[in-house]
Amino acid sequence: MSDPTALIDQVQYEEVGEFPVERGYIWTSCSSVENGNPLFWDDTVAAELTNGPIAPPTMLSVWFRPHNWAPGRTEVALPLQVHFDLKEQYGLPEAVMTDNTIVFYEPVRPGDIITSHQVLKSVSEPKTTKLGTGRFWVIDVEYHNQNGELVGVESYTGFGYKRGDA
Repeated sequence: MSDPTALIDQVQYEEVGEFPVERGYIWTSCSSVENGNPLFWDDTVAAELTNGPIAPPTMLSVWFRPHNWAPGRTEVALPLQVHFDLKEQYGLPEAVMTDNTIVFYEPVRPGDIITSHQVLKSVSEPKTTKLGTGRFWVIDVEYHNQNGELVGVESYTGFGYKRGDA
């Protein structure tokens, strides 16, 4: 096994979103959680507050998550591939996300094409918790629009582990 920590601070898995940001997705998402904020529904309000329509910031990861199926795809596309790579490289069959934070920058607007890439920020030494023995890791997902503007950074802390003997 090569040392996964050699990939710390290296850009991995740069991906272009499979579809443009689209109002139908925005309205469906808002509807599903009964988000009636006029910023997302009323073009006049959006023009006054944000110079036009925007997507809810909390939808940021929607624009990079691959569809389960797409024509010509031969393998299942997984979001956060660095996480799955670490599980495999360290032989850790179980994992949980223990923290997730998002920092927003430029607003995401209908028609934007979002590009993302993943950056491994850290990997801990082996640790033992109530779940088992494993490692913590931090992965940042950076998002840019088609103009190269940073629209957000999502940081995940994961814990990959093997369960203790029952």
